[in-house]
Amino acid sequence: MSADLGARRWWAVGALVLASMVVGFDVTILSLALPAMADDLGANNVELQWFVTSYTLVFAAGMIPAGMLGDRFGRKKVLLAALVIFGVSSLACAYATTSGTFIGARAVLGLGAALIMPTTLSLLPVMFSDEERPKAIGAVAGAAMLAYPLGPILGGYLLNHFWWGSVFLINVPVVILAFLAVSAWLPESKAKEAKPFDVGGLVFSSVGLAAMTYGVIQGGEKGWTDVTTLVPTLGGILAIVIFVFWEKRVADPLVDLSLFRSARFTSGTMLGTVINFTMFGVLFTMPQYYQAVLGTDAMGSGFRLLPMVGGLLVGVTVANKVAKALGPKTAVGIGFALLAAALFYGATTDIDSGTGLAAAWTAAYGLGLGIALPTAMDAALGALSEDSAGVGSGVNQSIRTLGGSFGAAILGSVLNSGYRGKLDLDGVPEQAQGAVKDSVFGGLAVARAIKSNGLAESVRSAYVHALDVVLVVSGGLGLLGVLLAVVWLPRHVGQSTAKTAESEHEAADAV
Repeated sequence: MSADLGARRWWAVGALVLASMVVGFDVTILSLALPAMADDLGANNVELQWFVTSYTLVFAAGMIPAGMLGDRFGRKKVLLAALVIFGVSSLACAYATTSGTFIGARAVLGLGAALIMPTTLSLLPVMFSDEERPKAIGAVAGAAMLAYPLGPILGGYLLNHFWWGSVFLINVPVVILAFLAVSAWLPESKAKEAKPFDVGGLVFSSVGLAAMTYGVIQGGEKGWTDVTTLVPTLGGILAIVIFVFWEKRVADPLVDLSLFRSARFTSGTMLGTVINFTMFGVLFTMPQYYQAVLGTDAMGSGFRLLPMVGGLLVGVTVANKVAKALGPKTAVGIGFALLAAALFYGATTDIDSGTGLAAAWTAAYGLGLGIALPTAMDAALGALSEDSAGVGSGVNQSIRTLGGSFGAAILGSVLNSGYRGKLDLDGVPEQAQGAVKDSVFGGLAVARAIKSNGLAESVRSAYVHALDVVLVVSGGLGLLGVLLAVVWLPRHVGQSTAKTAESEHEAADAV
């Protein structure tokens, strides 16, 4: 198909870039609006948690079925429908008047995101040759990352001038532009033959992924031994085990499990999952550092993430050249080595460090990310055939999303433990100690209330210590990525997507 599109396919990438940015904006914007929403909607802590969780669960459960729909009915049709769903549900979120209404709108928003992400990724191996695909993946990945700092910048400005619902209206003009671009430039594609619906596969995969994701979220909130963590996590694992057995026995499985015998797909997906782990270490901790320790607002913290995006854009630009010159295995290894070194450098942050140190190491991290991510993703997506591109992309995205959820829960626990372990609560009223332990912002609020500069200094120092611990752990994960790339990733991943699993084994054996 790519040979017939000519220059038009790069305009189509622009459409996919806009679709990716829509989802990326929403990831960062909600956290900014939560305080104002809690006051305006009268939301309690449980409802605030479900503001986030309702989206995440539907997103996790929906990506494999979404990929199947694209393969069966046409990826362009599904993407257009997804954009409509995302735009309408964004409006519903903006104008919600009760917590229940907002939670429902967020769930539908998660459905739209679940339809967008695997469909967007599945179009890349269909539209582009092995030579051009890494550039296209880099463009889409770069756009998604650019949304992380832009979300707080735009959202912070809107919250300073308008009501909380305005932050969800950011999605609407981007959705409209993406819809028009997809309509004009994106070619239609789908599987040559429509397979029968695998109802059992759909049910078991969706329930398993949703339950495991919920369990991991609860683990970060209530601990790994709490019943609300263990029951959904173990139930989700059981559902995934049943799904695997079901797929082995059904005549027309939702997911061809032989895909996991491809060294390209499996190693590329696992490397992308490791990257998602490390990204949480940066994107969750650094905005809090900027605001709590350096004293910026949400918009200012967004601006301070731009060096990371600058490094990412440079990395994405050179990634394909590095992969061609040294091979994909070496390129991914270099990328992980860079981001690991940057994270270890970031772990030298102390209470007196400023924006300069943060800008330096986050830019280096972005550079490593920009080299490693598109090359690893190209390995995974390049292993997909045109008929399986949607479901395969859904599987890839689901595993990476679940990995990101584990990263959030595990690194969040590391952050909390490091923070609480370094607090000095001498002289703090007993009834206020819980708020101090809860978060760095709670600690600073208590320090202001009791007018204690010593407590404020202790809270900031404790958070910086916890930040350093998280970055060391994330840097260790980066070194794991180097090892996985060197040992597992095939030397040559730029082969035709029509290659069979047997040829993948031959490539892996040559490592």
